[in-house]
Amino acid sequence: MTPENFSTIRDLLRYAVTRFNRAQLFFGHGSSNALDEAAYLILHTLQLPLDKIEPFFDARLLPDEVAGILRVIERRATERVPAAYITNEGWLGTYKFYVDERVIVPRSFIAELIPEFLSPWVQEPEAITEVLELCTGSGCLAIMLADAFPNAQVDAVDLSPDALAVARRNVDDYELQDRVTLIESDLYTNVPDKKYDLIITNPPYVNSGSMGKLPVEYQREPQMALAGGDDGMDLVRKIVAGAAARLTDNGVLMVEIGNERAFAEAAFPELELTWVSTSAGDDMVFLVYADQLQ
Repeated sequence: MTPENFSTIRDLLRYAVTRFNRAQLFFGHGSSNALDEAAYLILHTLQLPLDKIEPFFDARLLPDEVAGILRVIERRATERVPAAYITNEGWLGTYKFYVDERVIVPRSFIAELIPEFLSPWVQEPEAITEVLELCTGSGCLAIMLADAFPNAQVDAVDLSPDALAVARRNVDDYELQDRVTLIESDLYTNVPDKKYDLIITNPPYVNSGSMGKLPVEYQREPQMALAGGDDGMDLVRKIVAGAAARLTDNGVLMVEIGNERAFAEAAFPELELTWVSTSAGDDMVFLVYADQLQ
């Protein structure tokens, strides 16, 4: 296709949806279908408001604008990179973060719970002063936690220096340098010797059987941020085991484990895990209270 074949956003949107559907792309990084993904990529490329396409549907585009959009459509369709890597932005609710191939694209069901101050499991948001976030990646949850709990210092941990470089950019963008401390560490290894009111984590949890079946788009992400061992619980076991010594008496550990509820319950038969309701149901996030771990 050449730019001469197109004159409006309407033309390009129709073409992009067909192109994406024929390529059988996978949508799991912010959009759930070809239409939404095409609209996002077109609007972002044209630097138009992401929530308003209708006023611009029939606006005539310049040839170089059309060419730029076609390049984006073609890259998404042929390389099958997540849209977030093309635009260098990922969204969690109303929060926008810088992302690139050094981190997985932000997506977390815990992010749905933070604007509600993790209620009802946290009774007094103002009383939360120390938060630890393990496997921070782009730093997105740490930033949201600092925003939700105004009196908290947040220690955000990752093993990957590359991921922490991305997190640093996001922490700086949100001007939270004084409240979010980034720590290069293998889980608790380099974490300060103190107690935390909350330990939050969205760790690698994909089991080995599922890793080989991931869509190409997920294979474009850092695999160390996805792979969780045979049953997906390798890091989760270490996180739960180390939490007892790190939580305050009334502390809470919250862990996201995706579709691995059966493996999680098998890994911790002695714990009565509390399953938290999210938009995806009651199987994605569990929490454990400090007194359960003693």
